[in-house]
Amino acid sequence: MAKRDYYDVLGVSKGASADELKKAYRAKAKALHPDRNSDNPTAEEDFKEVNEAYDILKDAEKKAAYDRFGHAAFEGGTGASAGQGGGFHGQQGDFSSAFSDVFDDLFGDFMGGGRRGGGQRATRGSDLRYNLRITLEEAYNGKQATITVPGSVACDTCNGTGAEGGAEPSTCPTCSGMGKVRAQQGFFTVERTCPTCSGRGQIIKNPCSACAGAGRVQKDRTLNVNIPKGVETGTRIRLAGEGEAGARGGPSGDLYIFIEVQPHEIFEREGPNLYCRIPVAITTAALGGEIEAPTLDGGRSRVKVPSGVQSGKQLRLRGKGMPALRGQGTGDLYIELAVETPVNLSAEQKELLRKFDEIGGNNSPQSQDFFSRVKGFWDGMKT
Repeated sequence: MAKRDYYDVLGVSKGASADELKKAYRAKAKALHPDRNSDNPTAEEDFKEVNEAYDILKDAEKKAAYDRFGHAAFEGGTGASAGQGGGFHGQQGDFSSAFSDVFDDLFGDFMGGGRRGGGQRATRGSDLRYNLRITLEEAYNGKQATITVPGSVACDTCNGTGAEGGAEPSTCPTCSGMGKVRAQQGFFTVERTCPTCSGRGQIIKNPCSACAGAGRVQKDRTLNVNIPKGVETGTRIRLAGEGEAGARGGPSGDLYIFIEVQPHEIFEREGPNLYCRIPVAITTAALGGEIEAPTLDGGRSRVKVPSGVQSGKQLRLRGKGMPALRGQGTGDLYIELAVETPVNLSAEQKELLRKFDEIGGNNSPQSQDFFSRVKGFWDGMKT
């Protein structure tokens, strides 16, 4: 029986693109798969016919030969094959190759991505993390930090190739550079990592003596890092290409510096704002006055304390906080007043306080309000 036209088998026109051919093939292969057509005695033959057609038309050279000579291009001794020493003889009936395409296209994503091609010739190096602790003053002013990073760098002896003298690695003869080999197991074609090259697609006949063929060596590096003003705990600084060296000449990874700002003995930070708790003498709190507040830049600010101020009162100093990262303004400094009760009083001081208490008066509005509410609470419990 004469063979059907390959384009008719796939249900496409002769001018169909590669994407159209593949889309049509996938649809036909799914529909005609023998596992889905157990009641159809011709399903396996139809399935083979679809794969045979796609195996020819997906290849540019085979497709060109088929378009010119038809099926004769693949029948040894006639047409194109007679003038080309056999041409593509024997390819049209390779069911293993055909089903391999089905396995890749239908199940490739599930099994690990399907056909990759080319192996893993050069791989990118790993990213590195470096934790850097700085003071609050350094976060305020910014700084140039010098750090030592342990890691791997490209081998100078072989220029990162892993081969002696910097020679290029050879294509693996087992997998022909694919990094994977296939084996037929019954009805299925199973793809595995090449055991000869471990999936790299290349082998090194004479490994570099300095790096033992790895293409990289362990070496500490000293780097200068610019820490900008306004950084805070959790800020991440990326240094492109300063991570682990890539394998076999691959690109280096990146270095990520994570900032941790140490706690300060005077100031606390919340975003761009600073907070400072300052004790105030009871007389200053009662009569009013001035205190001297420190600022993170090493300066001093005179702060006016209103008379009758209570503990916890906050006074704001505009623009005395942290500079915002990337220069977007400056935060404020908040002074929290803590009224201090005097201790170790002299006899004279105690006597003066007793006279003050005897004079009495409406001098403690918060206490009077609180105990008034407490009295109402107790009265309510009695009813």
